[in-house]
Amino acid sequence: MDIAALLTSVGINISVTIILFSLYSILRKQPSNLSVYFGRRLASMRELQLDAFGLERFVPSPSWILKAWETTEDEILALGGLDAVVLVRIVVFSIRIFCIAAVICILLVLPVNYYGNDVIHGHIPSESLEVFTIANVKEGSEWLWAHCFALYIVSCSACVLLYFEYKSITRTRLARITGSPPNPSHFTVLVRGVPWSSEKSYSASVKEYFMNYYASSYLSHQIVHRSSTVQKLMNDAEKMCRPRLLPCLCEPPNSFKILSNEADNDRENTRLDVLNSSTEKEYGVAFVSFKTRYAALIAAEVLHSANPMLWAMESAPEPNDVLWSNLCIQYRQLWIRKIATRVAAIAFMFVFTLPVTFVQGMTQLDKLSHAFPFLKGLFKQRFINHVVTGYLPSVVLILFMYTAPPTMMLLSTVEGSVSHSGRKKSACIKVLYFTIWNIFFVNIFSGSVIAMNVFFSVKDIPKQLALAVPIQAKFFTTYVLSSGWASLSVEMIQPLGLFYNIMKKFICRIKKDPTNGTLSFPYHTEVPKLLLFGFLGFTCSIMVPLILPFLLIYFVLAYLVYKNQIINVYIANYESGGHYWPIFHNTTIVSLVLTQVMAVGVFGIKHASVASGFTIPLIIGTLLFNEYCRQRFFPTFKNISGQVLTEMDRQDEQSGKMAEIYQQLKSAYCQFRLLSQEMSKAEKTDHHGDQDRTLDPESMKPENEAASG
Repeated sequence: MDIAALLTSVGINISVTIILFSLYSILRKQPSNLSVYFGRRLASMRELQLDAFGLERFVPSPSWILKAWETTEDEILALGGLDAVVLVRIVVFSIRIFCIAAVICILLVLPVNYYGNDVIHGHIPSESLEVFTIANVKEGSEWLWAHCFALYIVSCSACVLLYFEYKSITRTRLARITGSPPNPSHFTVLVRGVPWSSEKSYSASVKEYFMNYYASSYLSHQIVHRSSTVQKLMNDAEKMCRPRLLPCLCEPPNSFKILSNEADNDRENTRLDVLNSSTEKEYGVAFVSFKTRYAALIAAEVLHSANPMLWAMESAPEPNDVLWSNLCIQYRQLWIRKIATRVAAIAFMFVFTLPVTFVQGMTQLDKLSHAFPFLKGLFKQRFINHVVTGYLPSVVLILFMYTAPPTMMLLSTVEGSVSHSGRKKSACIKVLYFTIWNIFFVNIFSGSVIAMNVFFSVKDIPKQLALAVPIQAKFFTTYVLSSGWASLSVEMIQPLGLFYNIMKKFICRIKKDPTNGTLSFPYHTEVPKLLLFGFLGFTCSIMVPLILPFLLIYFVLAYLVYKNQIINVYIANYESGGHYWPIFHNTTIVSLVLTQVMAVGVFGIKHASVASGFTIPLIIGTLLFNEYCRQRFFPTFKNISGQVLTEMDRQDEQSGKMAEIYQQLKSAYCQFRLLSQEMSKAEKTDHHGDQDRTLDPESMKPENEAASG
């Protein structure tokens, strides 16, 4: 692919991004779209102002950009929780490191690559993209020291930034734990594998066990059961709160009120059902609360039976984070489910190799022309050639990639996670492996095989990576443009939510909106995307420095878009406690080490043995740095220290809050109580759902935001 094809892709993606961002700035001003673009604010505000019709509603404006830029980290923490702060810090880290990489590689490495061979260069738009890569540097060139120097700068800067970010986020996480109101999950453990007894119920067995071994610290327990009435009401509430693709084919608009009235009539009976659950089916699962946080920590860490499958305990998730449907899975089945889902995820990754290979074939027009002679005439047209090689392959691959997140979320659900945040984190890891494998490795290997018509052994992988990355520079660059820039603008538009809103209000004529405030941030799709682009940035930094400016623009856009979505759209009903940061840290370390290994390979190919030898200490230093961080910071994410929990217990005892906390713990994990909260939220939405037809989103802005936006 020549520079003209790359510029064609750049022009198309810039046009698409500008059009979609402008369209978003208009759509967000329309009162009928409040539930799509201001779901979080709409759910949290009690009094909403009306605004008259105005022409400014149909003129694009940058007010959302200014608001997103001015929002502080403390405000993000209050609105989106620690996971949102981690997401923003990932973007900030990426901006900082790729600013450094872009400066050093564009000013130093790129000229060396371009003039690295004794050839006469022609007009730049007609130049091949490979002349800007390390592949253009001749063997034995002394200028390869520039690449080694740049690699040291990028690697050392990344490690320094990672250290300070890890330290800062660890401090923020600790402050979040100690500064927040008492969390029921700190006092509670989830007990699974309760032994079955024909003489007594599971509830009696749990009480007897903890009164015997934890008599001084045991407080209460909530057994997980399947009550027919509770289950029916939970299903009804789920139907009322679930977004419908075609609402006109569902219940009439007042069905919510009918169901809620039925719930009101059944509440007394349901309460009796919950309290007297001996007649209902009990599961061997319970939430056990202790009098102190420290006692709960000890109970979660100790092996409680000679048979690890019995009386298995772990720290409980927060009440709103509990995934109740997975609690009924027998504990002894979990290891089988984990193996089965991982095998299924790996199988899906390898099946996906077929469409990736097909996409790579689209980038090799000369090979396609030989295989399909009837296409030669079409490919001779210059614009068609540029579109097919520079834009279409990445778009086709993006369409295929949309199948990955829902598939991995389904596998993570089957895996048996007991919390929503845990399921989303598991799906995030699966999607991350999937994207890196298919976008980077499969594209490299399949593209190399198609281009060079050769196969290679496993021991030659570092060498082949060093050869193949410059060849695939064209695809990686266009993928950043298509999957990066365009996907952020699509995230802003919210096409599915907008389509549903149009169907509901203008076609089905349903005024009420039962979906306000039900969206949570899709970390399992957005975090892997950020990490993939960071992975590409590191591995291509010294080999294909031309990709860095496009990556830098992507991360700046991501900073604005994600902050805007956290402020206005998504609600943080639960969070993982910042556990996405260790995933990011590990991925960054892997990216750095792989970049350094590839540098050793390319220096060996170019017969620069001294530069290759100087890179080996850098690999060792990066691995030692990672081990230090793993020992110093990672344990604080895995567990909360006993010292911190003990201090929190003492403060609550001295302030006299323990009695109130005990009272709350007795019903914190009650299924009926959580159901009542869910129905109360739904009823509140029902009462205010018809107001958004006359509201103007500009009236929802804080006082310090310009009203013209």
